[in-house]
Amino acid sequence: MSGDAAQPAKNQRGVLGIFILFLVVAAGGAAYLYYHSDWRVPAQVKKLQNPVPANNEAIGAGMMIYMDHCQSCHGENGNGKGKKAEELSVAPANFTDAHAMSAVTDGELFWKITHGRRPMPSFKDKLTDEARWQLVVYIRTFAPKPKSGAPAQP
Repeated sequence: MSGDAAQPAKNQRGVLGIFILFLVVAAGGAAYLYYHSDWRVPAQVKKLQNPVPANNEAIGAGMMIYMDHCQSCHGENGNGKGKKAEELSVAPANFTDAHAMSAVTDGELFWKITHGRRPMPSFKDKLTDEARWQLVVYIRTFAPKPKSGAPAQP
C-alpha cells in the first residue's frame, strides 16, 4: 500500500513542475514581446505639431542636446551606431533612414523622447518641453523630407 500513497505525491510534483515551467516560458515570452514590439503612441499624440520652428537656432540647440544625451547610443550621424549601441538590448533608432523617419510624426518622436522605453531613458524630468521639441527639430536633419514631387529614396 505504501507504493500507492507515493504515486499521488509524485503526480503533484510533476504538475507543479509543469506549472513552473509554463510560468517561466510565459514570462520570457512577455519580456521578448515587450523588448521587440513597436512603441504604441497614443493616437492624439501623433497629431501634435512641433511648436518650435525649424530654424538655425532650434537646430543648434537641438544639436547640443543630442550631443549630450543621444549621440553615445544613436551615433554622431544619427545612424544608430553610437559607441554604446552594441551594449544595448535593443538597437537604437536609425534617424538617417528617410523612409522610416517619414512614417514617424513629430508628436511621436516627442512622446518617445519624453517617455522612453528600455533601454532608452525617459527625458521628461531631464529636459524641458522646449528642449525636447528642439531635439525633434535636430533629429529631423538626419533624414530630411524629400522636396514635394520628389520620391523618397528607398
